Amino acid sequence: MNLEKVIFGFFIVFAATLNFGFFIGEIDNPVHHDVFELFAAIVVNLIATVLKFGDRTQIGAIHLATSLVADLQLIAAATYWGFTVHVSGVGMTAGVTASIVSLAAGALLANIVSVTILIAETVMLRR
Repeated sequence: MNLEKVIFGFFIVFAATLNFGFFIGEIDNPVHHDVFELFAAIVVNLIATVLKFGDRTQIGAIHLATSLVADLQLIAAATYWGFTVHVSGVGMTAGVTASIVSLAAGALLANIVSVTILIAETVMLRR
């Protein structure tokens, strides 16, 4: 077993599951979406992105692209959350929460693509 591939796969799947955990729930109910779970999803996604820099293949490029998309979406969601709560004073209204969760949903889709590519790559491996 290759420890590097285990760690790589772990962070890809962990990023997707954290993102899913944040996403799940009523889209406009702020109680269902925890800021710390969003923060954890961002951190793990950034770690997964760093791990994807070493691969020089075409599949590696797609892995990196999906990870960058997920990072961008999650950072945009966190920025919007921080702006509406701490700068503008609007707070976590139903509309704000829906926008944040929608951005996280885009990141979740990118993470699902990344996990799908990982599974396809693993199935195509020959011993």
